[in-house]
Amino acid sequence: MTKLFFEDFKIGDTFESDTLTVLETDVINFAQQFDPQYFHTDKEQAVDSFFNGLAASGWHTSALTMRLVVNSPLGQIANGIIGLGIDELRWFTPTYPNDILRVVMEVIDTKASQSKAGWGVVKMRWQTFNQRDELAASLVTPLWVQCQSAKA
Repeated sequence: MTKLFFEDFKIGDTFESDTLTVLETDVINFAQQFDPQYFHTDKEQAVDSFFNGLAASGWHTSALTMRLVVNSPLGQIANGIIGLGIDELRWFTPTYPNDILRVVMEVIDTKASQSKAGWGVVKMRWQTFNQRDELAASLVTPLWVQCQSAKA
């Protein structure tokens, strides 16, 4: 696949990932290590929670989003996906075991770097949807992208 450079990104461009099925064991294992709240780790107790059952941590959904993005056409950025931070992160619909996630990535701004010749910032919105096309998560992130003229 062709590498992507700053010049390849235009406002309004979209990319879409493949899908990924969320496994119950992965929900529990992730939560036990990083977000050990009962509604993420214990499916019996979780029935009486806000989520009415075992739900993935929002951080797990975010990690799965990143995995899907890296494996998408956007993962072909010449210098890798180098984020400059997250301007906005929201979780809308819980992610449950057996949900099937996909990510739609949209370019919302581009700007050549004023401080580093040969580089630019591509601001993107990544939206993670489940199999019912419900928005599970959304984030806005600026990415540091090499210009074609700066390639080694």
